[in-house]
Amino acid sequence: MDSNFFVKIHGLGNEYIVLNSRHISFKIENKAIQRICNVNFGIGSDGILLLVESDKADIGLRIFNPDGSEAEKSGNGLRIFCKYVFDFGIVNKSAFTVETKGGIVKANIDEVVNNKARIITVDMGHAIFDSKLIPTNFEMPQVDNEIIYAGERPYEVNCVSLGNPHCVILKQELVIEEIKQFGPLLENHQMFPNRINVQFAKVINRNEVEVLIWERGAGFTLASGTSSCAVASVLRKKGLVDEDVTIKMLGGQLKIHVAADYAIRMTGEVREICTGTLSKELIEDFI
Repeated sequence: MDSNFFVKIHGLGNEYIVLNSRHISFKIENKAIQRICNVNFGIGSDGILLLVESDKADIGLRIFNPDGSEAEKSGNGLRIFCKYVFDFGIVNKSAFTVETKGGIVKANIDEVVNNKARIITVDMGHAIFDSKLIPTNFEMPQVDNEIIYAGERPYEVNCVSLGNPHCVILKQELVIEEIKQFGPLLENHQMFPNRINVQFAKVINRNEVEVLIWERGAGFTLASGTSSCAVASVLRKKGLVDEDVTIKMLGGQLKIHVAADYAIRMTGEVREICTGTLSKELIEDFI
């Protein structure tokens, strides 16, 4: 594999650049991440996935947002990463484990087309509703329908962690302009010490939910795996959906299974966009 080789892959329009830590000539730091992810001065991406060594799983993954911050876990990012390591022969089996900052994840390649992974299932671990572990600054053990203000607008929030923090808000109607306006205020609200991912969710029936997403460190995004898992787990806890639910986002849909103990399994498609090599001139701009 060439030095500074990259692959760009998307899951439902949520796109990531994948790099191998063994084959890059620079350090993954804020300036590098921000430049590479920039749509005008770099390649353009919703983040960077970095393959690293692991002594706890088959392979290790670090996830970086376009602002340079590091995420504990990403559902779409995980499926994208699993496609990368399978397609390029870094792992040679259809079932394997991935170590992330948010824990070890079990992955399975469900469908292969022309020797390329197409449909991937990822076990996302257990939903965590403990207020302090998410974390939040609320005093109550769990955050269910608690009112907070974004500017002058009140929102009833429900919080959960899938290895990263989420704030689910039930809505009768979904308005893109609203989440773009109030998403950043909710993300950076004082009740969320590590910031938070925000989802507006509209229940269609017991097996279908529509969602808009404001992602911590990335902003308005077309799709998110952990956000889908967060919405499904919160709605399952409220008794509003069944254990199998399809989360419909602007970028596409994911199938989420929520077990009785809130173990979460996610299934969805991933597709490669392009491969290439980061140019010397680009790297000169951030080293």
